[in-house]
Amino acid sequence: MVDQARARKLAKRIAAIVATAIDHEIKDPRLAFVTITDCKVTADLHDATVFYTVMGENLDTAPDLQAAAAGLEKAKGVLRSKVGAGTGVRFTPTLVFVTDTVPDTARHMEELLERARHADSEVAKVAATARPAGEADPYKAPRESVEDSESTDAD
Repeated sequence: MVDQARARKLAKRIAAIVATAIDHEIKDPRLAFVTITDCKVTADLHDATVFYTVMGENLDTAPDLQAAAAGLEKAKGVLRSKVGAGTGVRFTPTLVFVTDTVPDTARHMEELLERARHADSEVAKVAATARPAGEADPYKAPRESVEDSESTDAD
């Protein structure tokens, strides 16, 4: 039986170990702006997928994803050794590094929401000065029946 709680705990521990090792122990300049965002471990605890993002040096430069991927691939053996020493599990999971697309997707969603807000405000401006296309009272008045008109004429 697979213990999902154990897999989650191991995944958190692996993410922390890898992040600490990248920050303090690995001296590769390609990994200077790499941030570990998440980790998933398979049910048999043999494979770990580590998700990461790469920030640019400043706001004007785009991050170098290929260099970061090459740096992580080169450091994979050292990182796996650190994970094995830090977790104490019988079998040290293999590490696979995957670029995390959540921040880019969130940024794209924010841009779409901003465009929708802008379009809504334009529609609200047009609606504020709009008038009905037909008569002011578009509903038909109820017809008077013949009996009602005769009774009013007789009086």
